[in-house]
Amino acid sequence: MTLVTGKPVPDRRTEGLTRQVRRAVGIALVLMSASAGAAFVAIRIAGSGLQGAFPVFPPPFVLSTLLLLFGSYAMHRAVSAVRRERQRPFRQWLLAALVTGGLFMTTQLVGLWMMLPRERSPAATSLGATPFVMVLTVLHALHFSVAVLIVVFVVSKALDHRYDHEYHWGVTFAAWFWHFLGIVWLGILAVFAIIW
Repeated sequence: MTLVTGKPVPDRRTEGLTRQVRRAVGIALVLMSASAGAAFVAIRIAGSGLQGAFPVFPPPFVLSTLLLLFGSYAMHRAVSAVRRERQRPFRQWLLAALVTGGLFMTTQLVGLWMMLPRERSPAATSLGATPFVMVLTVLHALHFSVAVLIVVFVVSKALDHRYDHEYHWGVTFAAWFWHFLGIVWLGILAVFAIIW
């Protein structure tokens, strides 16, 4: 589209989407860097004495389970708030879920590190239930990272006031995805209970 002067008219929809994507990438980089950094600090503080000390169910997984449940609750509250057109509580619950997701990733990294065997021989790393449980946990962590990225994008759009009582499908999808991963994590905990 051009004006009479021949200069192109900027498309406001494209500008808004570009701003949202840039903001989402920035938020995701900060969140994942902070999560990895906090996990690194926690591992350094704990020292190598805890590595391999909990081959099946490390204590950080208890905390990560509580964080996952709280994040699910926060996402539920965010959906409820946006449906009632309560924008401020909606964004607050979304941000609470996002921070909870970052803390969840931190505790998962620490828990996975605690599961790693101290001895690095092929026999030590391939025998027993620990490798199976680690694979399940890593797959869950990867899927959860996708869930956090979805929440990051929803937060970015929410900061531009893109959701309201009529249009909130993205928030609902993010909440259902989070709830689904919570159910999957409970299944992984059941595997832990059987193996332990």
